[in-house]
Amino acid sequence: MYHKPEGELVTRSDPEGRPTVFSRLPPGRWVAVGRLDINSSGLLLLTDSGELANRLMHPRYEIEREYAVRVQGILKKEDLEKLTGGVELDDGRAAFERVAPADRRTAGGANRWYRVVLREGRKREVRRLFEAVGARVSRLIRIRYGPIELPRDLAPGQWREVPNTVKLPTL
Repeated sequence: MYHKPEGELVTRSDPEGRPTVFSRLPPGRWVAVGRLDINSSGLLLLTDSGELANRLMHPRYEIEREYAVRVQGILKKEDLEKLTGGVELDDGRAAFERVAPADRRTAGGANRWYRVVLREGRKREVRRLFEAVGARVSRLIRIRYGPIELPRDLAPGQWREVPNTVKLPTL
């Protein structure tokens, strides 16, 4: 597991010379389980097993991904219902499994935090879902992928092995 900071790319090399997550990892043939865009941070899983990566990413296995999302703008009850009921995006219908306010203390401000759960990981899906109801994501942090949570003591740019006690999908 790796705590991806904002500003790093999930790619082997970048023609523009921007930093990549692979530059901070020990040598190996790492496969990233899903991606996080350059403006997103949080939990990124890496493995040397293509089969395990496929089981964790493929939509048919319905592995949950949970995010903490800071949104600019006020979401009404009907917006939240749309986000869980389904919104038509340019690549098909999408919906959050769950969406809930994460911090009631921000209720009066211009920015609000939400916790959202998806069971697939299309390109920029979280951002596009919020945009579909007129909200703009100003911060996006993946905090859980399946049974693996981002440890609070894992600093951005740091990695550690997933404990053997975590139950991953069997191969």
